Amino acid sequence: MTDHGGMRTPHQSVDRHAGRAVEPAVTPPASTTLPLSGSVDDVDRLVDVVDLLALDAFVTGREPYGRSKYLENVRSDAPLTDEDARVLRDAVEDDAQGRLAVGEGWTLHVIRWKQSRRARVTVTAVSAELAESVLETVTAGAVEEPAPAEDSVPIGFWHFGPHGPRRVQREIDAAPWEKIQANYSRPVARTLEQLMSLDGSVVHGRLLLLHGEPGTGKTTALRALAQQWRSWCQVDCVLDPERLFGDPAYLMSVALGSGDDDEPRWRLLMLEDCDELVSGEAKASAGQSLSRLLNLTDGLLGQGRHALIAITTNEDLATLHPAVIRPGRCLASIEVGRLPYAEATAWLGTTGGVGPEGATLAELYALKTGAKPVTVPATPPSTGMYL
Repeated sequence: MTDHGGMRTPHQSVDRHAGRAVEPAVTPPASTTLPLSGSVDDVDRLVDVVDLLALDAFVTGREPYGRSKYLENVRSDAPLTDEDARVLRDAVEDDAQGRLAVGEGWTLHVIRWKQSRRARVTVTAVSAELAESVLETVTAGAVEEPAPAEDSVPIGFWHFGPHGPRRVQREIDAAPWEKIQANYSRPVARTLEQLMSLDGSVVHGRLLLLHGEPGTGKTTALRALAQQWRSWCQVDCVLDPERLFGDPAYLMSVALGSGDDDEPRWRLLMLEDCDELVSGEAKASAGQSLSRLLNLTDGLLGQGRHALIAITTNEDLATLHPAVIRPGRCLASIEVGRLPYAEATAWLGTTGGVGPEGATLAELYALKTGAKPVTVPATPPSTGMYL
């Protein structure tokens, strides 16, 4: 028997997922049902229609239990389906595929993005146990775990999306410290070396500041730090730090983590170019953002949460807010500057192009590769035709 949307109403049958008979669908009380309505026009894609149809069983209450899972690095040959599923809709477009299928007492909705190798799998069912069982079966073995590489590290990226806080993990290029330590002046390299050697057993302070002019390698140092700490510290980068410290709910989601048993004990949150959070005028310009940052490091919010905060800024040390750099709160405050002339020319292998003030890491790489920005050629000034 089918309903108006073409979805099968479950009958009494043996459920191989839950190991017991599936109860017949019971019409839910009127107070728990919602009408499903929608409109389709020529601007809608095929996958949009599949998305709409997938809501029917859950919204009307026939299958009141729903479970979803987001997948990264999905195998190209992963079926993301069940052998007992009957396909109702299958939409294939250039960048996405949407499928709607049903089984006894459950509905399966899969949206798959081909280029990014991501997918979202949603199951609605007549019981929570059945929904979780089908979801586990459909997604089993679907993800291809990337092989650990010497020059990469997994980093999570947080952002606030249409449905709230979201974390996506990616493998990011991160050369080991031994390969890049020559990119920094000797005093800076020695200080960073001390930071790299931490193992999580003793950590004095929760705030890590890397400051200096653009192009000196602050982010490169943080990537190397993530590589060195990967065995004991999970590293996340927050893409919208102004939203993070302006929204308490977002901050709580990021600060508390997933709570999974396999989650690393320590977590490092990377915030890039956050001058407004740590400057001397931060209290006036950023409002409660500075207070929430400090609360996350050693206030009530930070209690019991082994969270470290790494901030890169172009601000000079003398202009930083004193509450940020006080002892006990600040794990390290490192000014990453230019390589002096002697070290810069040794790094480059020639004296050509290096000024007496030395060079930033970005300038050295530009000199080494010959890379120049694409610009409009300058027009010589006109003489005005005067003698």
